[in-house]
Amino acid sequence: MAFEALLRQVRAAFDGIAAARPFLADWPEVGPHRVVQPSGLPVCRWLDGMEGASPALAAIRAAAPTLRWQQTYGAQDFGADFLAGYGWSEFVGLRGPFACDRMACGVLLLAPGVVYPAHAHEAEEVYLPISGVAEWQQGDADFAPVPVGQPIHHASWVPHAMRVGSEPLAALYLWRGGDLAAKSVILGR
Repeated sequence: MAFEALLRQVRAAFDGIAAARPFLADWPEVGPHRVVQPSGLPVCRWLDGMEGASPALAAIRAAAPTLRWQQTYGAQDFGADFLAGYGWSEFVGLRGPFACDRMACGVLLLAPGVVYPAHAHEAEEVYLPISGVAEWQQGDADFAPVPVGQPIHHASWVPHAMRVGSEPLAALYLWRGGDLAAKSVILGR
């Protein structure tokens, strides 16, 4: 039941966001879900201390022990410190409890002080920060703070990076287009 409540809260968080509309057109029906093997990551320890009134954040906290937390990268990509402060869980998509082959949705967690270096991918993406304030960079622009509730849209292959300050970051994401399981191309370190 926690998965269904989580999915409702995450979907509601994206309602009214213009950049999310094309993604939400492929949102799956809430019904039976596939079994995912729960797993944790060191970054999950930050969840309980995250501030914010987002119902989606509360649903993620409640479901966290039953979610499959993952990492796309290895120590050779960004180092062990990055891995200790990075992780994500997919709710909808090829790997999440709710199957969908046209889009993916989940949450990204980044610990305080983590820099997610410049990267790009074929998938178009919308992020929605739900806790913490991070600086985001897109293309050649300077890093700029993005507050909770302000969506960030990355078109296909647009380079982007994130830099987290003193508070951990939780950001919902939507992906669509291309291989939904593809690893990003690393552009900077």
